Amino acid sequence: MLNLIETYECKVDAKGRVALPVGFRNQLSEVLEDGFVLKRGIFAKCLDLYPKKSWDIVMKEVGKLNRFNKKNDMFVRKLTAGLKKVDLDSSTRFLIPKDLLLFSGISKNIVLIGQNDKIEVWDKDKYEAIINDDEGFGDLAEEVMGNLNFGEDVS
Repeated sequence: MLNLIETYECKVDAKGRVALPVGFRNQLSEVLEDGFVLKRGIFAKCLDLYPKKSWDIVMKEVGKLNRFNKKNDMFVRKLTAGLKKVDLDSSTRFLIPKDLLLFSGISKNIVLIGQNDKIEVWDKDKYEAIINDDEGFGDLAEEVMGNLNFGEDVS
């Protein structure tokens, strides 16, 4: 299982191409040739770049949903809206299609953030606005992580 780490500031060229930083290329060396899936973020106006193998794991779980349930069907539709298969070109760049550029508000300066099994792709200004708005982060951290006992085996 992947555990992508690091944050990189990059630029999008006039055609919507982004060079994948060498740090991510090194972390993804075993799966680069399989390509990626680029999709809309779920909770924010960013993009999620999944290595194809990681996306296949997500879709295996999604495939277990009963598609004759209206909420499940709508969830799958929205989850996969705008989804694109992308590959790296010979210069190790990937293309962000125009519809996904519009959705995310990405213009020229972006931030790529390793998030375990995916890379979040953000417009730099939008990312900094969210990250710099730390009001309530301590409360959120306590609520989400406060009951975990790191290093203890709970099995």
